[in-house]
Amino acid sequence: MAGSLPRQRFVLDTSLFITDEIREERSLQETLLRLLDLVATARLELNISCYMPPSIHDELGTMLRDREVSDAVHSRLDTWVVRKSPDRYGVTIPADIVYEFIDEMSDRVNRGLRVSEEAIREVEQLDPAELASDDDRDDYMTEADRILSDMRDKYRRALQRGVLDSREDFDLLVLAQELDAGVVTEDRGIISWADEFGLRYVRAGQFPTLLEEYHRATGVENHDNEE
Repeated sequence: MAGSLPRQRFVLDTSLFITDEIREERSLQETLLRLLDLVATARLELNISCYMPPSIHDELGTMLRDREVSDAVHSRLDTWVVRKSPDRYGVTIPADIVYEFIDEMSDRVNRGLRVSEEAIREVEQLDPAELASDDDRDDYMTEADRILSDMRDKYRRALQRGVLDSREDFDLLVLAQELDAGVVTEDRGIISWADEFGLRYVRAGQFPTLLEEYHRATGVENHDNEE
């Protein structure tokens, strides 16, 4: 069957394995075993291969160990998801994409500065007289801490949401470009830049359903092997 079907490749992000979108009231352990069974059947029967850069594989391994999943999950991950480093020297990226990234980061830095300025102005509105009393000092610091916490959240959203903010994200896109593969992720920044790279992408929450539909359309049955 696999030899008669056109080859397809997907590059997987960590979000595929931890998103609640694929749980369907299963435990994380059951969900991952089922997902990796689907990946295995797709590779053996449908000529669909799944890849992951080593940087993302290591990141995922840490996440799964923190969640105390079994060795069976790690074993199937190592067996059915191919680890491959992106060809960072061989893959070319259009200069226009680099220019757009620089422009976007410059705009985001400016937005981050505005968030910081607004927080400073808000702190300036606090009554300095409250600092004169030890009884009021804790209340003042609590309000200042609230402003600081709010500033951190807004600053993080201004600089990180919807943008590539790690080498792992970039590795994912470069590898997908190299392999002419689809990207599987829930990360909005990766999705946005997959569009810029001209890459196909699948939302992580939809990927198990996509594999099931491929299985069904080609008459291949997948046997869940949950442990």
